[in-house]
Amino acid sequence: MIAPSLDGTDLWTLGVIAGLAGVTVVTRCFFFMSKAPWHLPHWAQRGLQYAPIAALSAVVAPEVVMMHGQLIHTWQDARIYAALAGAGYFFWRKGQGQAVLGTIVSGMVVYLPLHLGLGW
Repeated sequence: MIAPSLDGTDLWTLGVIAGLAGVTVVTRCFFFMSKAPWHLPHWAQRGLQYAPIAALSAVVAPEVVMMHGQLIHTWQDARIYAALAGAGYFFWRKGQGQAVLGTIVSGMVVYLPLHLGLGW
């Protein structure tokens, strides 16, 4: 059995914390440790262009289609129309320029009147 330290935290927990901190530092500083220049391949650079909208949709999509752990069951839900407006704006702009900001703004322009004004 591992003996607890003075404040009640055992050595195993401290070791895990130190190990995770070490792994985090090494992975975050990996590109600075190498003296050779390193460039992402073109396919990786192109893929990273879609990361912001992918992250935004991964956070927003479950909130749009579910309410209290159940799928929404009515068309009078402002989230549906806001998501459609945001997606429409993003595809209209073809993902160029301030597409993510415009997607958020256009969705909120539709959402707020429907939610606050009509109570959907």
